[in-house]
Amino acid sequence: MALPYFFEPSVSFTSTHFQLSEETSKHCIQVLRMKSGEALELTNGKGGLYTASIAQEDKRHCTVVIEKETIVPAPEKQISIAISLLKNASRFEWFLEKATEIGITEIIPLICTRTEHTRFRFDRMQQILVAAMLQSQQSWLPTLHEPVKIGTLIHNATQTQKLIAHCEENKKTSLAGIKTENNSLLLIGPEGDFTPQEITMALDKGFEPVSLGNTRLRTETAGIVGATLLSI
Repeated sequence: MALPYFFEPSVSFTSTHFQLSEETSKHCIQVLRMKSGEALELTNGKGGLYTASIAQEDKRHCTVVIEKETIVPAPEKQISIAISLLKNASRFEWFLEKATEIGITEIIPLICTRTEHTRFRFDRMQQILVAAMLQSQQSWLPTLHEPVKIGTLIHNATQTQKLIAHCEENKKTSLAGIKTENNSLLLIGPEGDFTPQEITMALDKGFEPVSLGNTRLRTETAGIVGATLLSI
């Protein structure tokens, strides 16, 4: 049976004792009713995986003894998905959860010409990533950015493979048939798609146009299809 698994961004192997955050302490002692000597696992979201045992029970300031450190290698493929914010926030949150489970390394919310909703609660979105990372038993937390305008991202992108998925009837390559590189960026537009001007801007900056299939997908579905194809 898997040990209880928690996110503690400041945990390290430099000290044998570590005080859990109040949130984690409460969950261990008050919710799970864990006792001294019981084991758990911690991650810092940067590849560190720590096996520990409870040394002092306290629902606010629980102390554990770090017994083992495992360094989990970073994902071989560094995959960035830049995706338009959505009017329905719950659909965007669903994308964040599933993209994290798939193993995407970077998520960039986009503000495009046709983006209908630009409100973004970073703390809540970050919590969704953390929960998905723990649920899927991973030790690398995707990097989440504040929303950025599409033009800014296009001009500043440094990935070795830059792709844009759009619905215009232009020549596109199926993403399923592309040999993906280890450092990829995929742009996903809003429900109304990118504007022709945004598509032209991306193509002029070296983005390759790709197709995600024969059906028209919702933004969050397109994001997951793209994430999946790039991670294979």
